[in-house]
Amino acid sequence: MKNKIYYVAVFVFVSVFQMNAQEDSLATKTPIQDEFTTLIESSNNYQGYKVVDYDKLIRLKNTTNTYINDLKAEISTQKSTVDQQNSEIQNLKNELKTTQQNLQDVSEEKDALMFLGMPFSKGGYKAMMWGIVLILVVILVILFFRYRSSHSAIRESRQKLDETEKEFDVYRTKALEKEQRLGRMLQDERNKQGGVS
Repeated sequence: MKNKIYYVAVFVFVSVFQMNAQEDSLATKTPIQDEFTTLIESSNNYQGYKVVDYDKLIRLKNTTNTYINDLKAEISTQKSTVDQQNSEIQNLKNELKTTQQNLQDVSEEKDALMFLGMPFSKGGYKAMMWGIVLILVVILVILFFRYRSSHSAIRESRQKLDETEKEFDVYRTKALEKEQRLGRMLQDERNKQGGVS
């Protein structure tokens, strides 16, 4: 890419230099001007008119035609050079656009991460990961509170079970004592009944 910028800078410099050279060449005297000056100076005066030598006039005409043809050739050359340079500039612009597009594509590719077969930007990937972490933390907090509530319910159930077992032991003891008392009373009654007969 630096080479392309370098070529564009050189091209612009050469174009400006050529334009300055053309302006300088137009500002200087041309052979036609010199020949006109010589023709006017060498011509004779006749009743307020200048008499010009016909051969010199034809020579001036030929020189002018030659100079005009040279200028046309130079203009044509300059025009083809300008067209070629414009074409090169357009090609360089197109290559620059392509290079910039490729750079943008590479930057996007570099910034993209693949997750589950789908491309994500780094920001989107970070947001998704933090979202997953947040969801897992929320689930963990919910499970922790449900565990605490179920643990306290189990503790209460065990306390009630212990109380019920104690009550049952007391009841069983009382029932056993009552059964033994009734058994003794029954035995006493049997003994009384057996002693009467």
